Amino acid sequence: MTTGLLTDATTFVGRRLELSTARRMLFTSRLLTLTGPGGVGKTRLALRVADTVRNAFPDGVEIVELATLENADLLEPTLTAALGLREGAPDPMSVLVDYLSGRRMLLVLDNCEHLRGACACLVERLLRAAPRLRILVTSRQSLSVYGEQVLAVPSLSVPEPGRALREIARHDSVRLFVDRAASVLPGFTLNLDNMPYVVRLARRLEGLPLAIELAAARLRTLSLEELTRELDERFDVLAADAPTALPRHRTLRATIDWSFGLCSEGEQRLWARLSMFPGGFDLDTAECVCADDGGDGLDVLDLLTGLVDKSIVVGDRRDGEIRYRMLESLRQYGSERLAPADRRCLRARYVHHYRDLAERHRVDRLVSDQLERYRLLHKELANVRAALQACLSDPALARVGLETASAMWCYWLLAGSMAEGRYWLERGLELVPEGGRVRATALWADSMLALRQGDVEAALPPLEECLVLARQAGNEDILAYAVRTSGVAAFSSGEPRRGLELMRESMELHRSVQDMDGIMYNLYFAALYGSIEDPGLAAEFGEEMLDMCERHHALTSRAYAQLALGLARWNLGDWPQAEKLIMEAAEYSGGIDDRWCLTQCLEVLAWAAGARGDHERAAGLLGAAHTLWQAVGSSPERLSYHAAWHERCVEQAERALGKRAFIGAFRVGERLGLDRAVSYATGRG
Repeated sequence: MTTGLLTDATTFVGRRLELSTARRMLFTSRLLTLTGPGGVGKTRLALRVADTVRNAFPDGVEIVELATLENADLLEPTLTAALGLREGAPDPMSVLVDYLSGRRMLLVLDNCEHLRGACACLVERLLRAAPRLRILVTSRQSLSVYGEQVLAVPSLSVPEPGRALREIARHDSVRLFVDRAASVLPGFTLNLDNMPYVVRLARRLEGLPLAIELAAARLRTLSLEELTRELDERFDVLAADAPTALPRHRTLRATIDWSFGLCSEGEQRLWARLSMFPGGFDLDTAECVCADDGGDGLDVLDLLTGLVDKSIVVGDRRDGEIRYRMLESLRQYGSERLAPADRRCLRARYVHHYRDLAERHRVDRLVSDQLERYRLLHKELANVRAALQACLSDPALARVGLETASAMWCYWLLAGSMAEGRYWLERGLELVPEGGRVRATALWADSMLALRQGDVEAALPPLEECLVLARQAGNEDILAYAVRTSGVAAFSSGEPRRGLELMRESMELHRSVQDMDGIMYNLYFAALYGSIEDPGLAAEFGEEMLDMCERHHALTSRAYAQLALGLARWNLGDWPQAEKLIMEAAEYSGGIDDRWCLTQCLEVLAWAAGARGDHERAAGLLGAAHTLWQAVGSSPERLSYHAAWHERCVEQAERALGKRAFIGAFRVGERLGLDRAVSYATGRG
């Protein structure tokens, strides 16, 4: 299975030699780094290489974009999340190693130069731990890691003037210009009349792909002759300032300078302001953050249209909506052009916008659009990170950052990004030492994420402080969450009876203020963890949660309600009803790629197969679940409500099939892959 491949709306031109060389080097070395200046086409080449070799990697090709990641401390959690893994331990690297150690996979790390040291350490550790893993890197510099092969990506070939048309047309720089010019001027072709201008442009721009694309975009407003003359004039000025030949990075810089100079004043200001969005943006967001309050007439829609026409901004249409982005070289240039006063004003507006977005789209709500909220936060994650980082660097915004990280607690949980969530919460708590609602909320959220990682020792100190703050007058609603978290801590510490008592106490507090969202999560934890200790009571909690989710059409939470109720029914001996509930939850969670819920569903469905005497199917489902347990960074042995039944299922299947046949069926299940595992588990394949 190939996942994570990025797509590009424009065609890939040329690079035959580089493609074949990169493929050959990739199969003779486990680490290949494509180097070169910005705008030379490293990313596009890497994507094309990955696409052409994907069949050689049965465990997939994964591409991780790092240009928008500004904090090296988040490299491992980011990679973990990008691979669809969920951290079941405080150390994300251990999750990565467990997952990759036996896999034959290609991992592409794109745009590593600003995280060079951290990427070098990461790559070294992964290559040592995963002998069948190969890594393809793009960076302006090599990583200087032992065993690394480096391919310097050259500019596209440029023609000599005065050659025949057929010979000139074979050069990649000419082919790229003609292709992009035709997208601006339909029907544009290379001919004897325009050939001298195209040759001069290709040579003037030294075959740099990004420079060529920026120049071609100007054909919307300039003739080819005018375009050539303007570039000549621009570069002649630079040559006078620097008599020696311009290096290629100066060529790209000069082209971007030229493009910036041809923009209107309003387009220049918007270009600079849009550089604040590393993760892209939609029109509403651009208008909200970038429109002027000072009345200088910054019409975002018209100016954005102009930037799209000039290929400064790219618009991607998906699911009926347009999302805009800038290539990283252009975004960095825009950031340099953002005036300090403008930056200060926009930073505050930016971080408040993403605090409000995180609050409006909380996924811990009993609402019908839970999945859409989660997907929106995932799409905006790079921008949320930028907002959180800005808050850490400005004490006046620290509380806003802590509010944002707290509102995201359930996103961090569902995305399996507990390490990243704890990073932002704990950095924010350092900057907001005074007690109060903001700090108290962040404390229980931080504790909750630590508990999900199995780090009970780290979870207790913030929880104890939270309980003190929450018992102050006016914080009754926070007390309910603090007590609930204490219940999860008790379950995690092997005290199920105390855990149930704390859950009852928390539930009464939630009911007293009619906090339906809080009640729902209380019911979930009580039903799930209480399914062994008191399955009858757990079933009552599960039924109530399922009823709440169905009344509010909260389908994502409904799957978790079915899981919790199914476990309670299983422990009551109602195995057919348990299997029915779990089967429905598996169908839904598999369809939305919710691996945490799906993994547990496959585990329980294996027990059900074993209970019917179908031990070969049970072994296969255990194998499929095992692969996903690795992906989510956990195991059935670590969860009290799974451990005993898992052991019993394995023992029965081994005894019925024999050790050798059990291992064979188990390994077949391991190799099913996500989609086939869901089909197999639910009877569709």
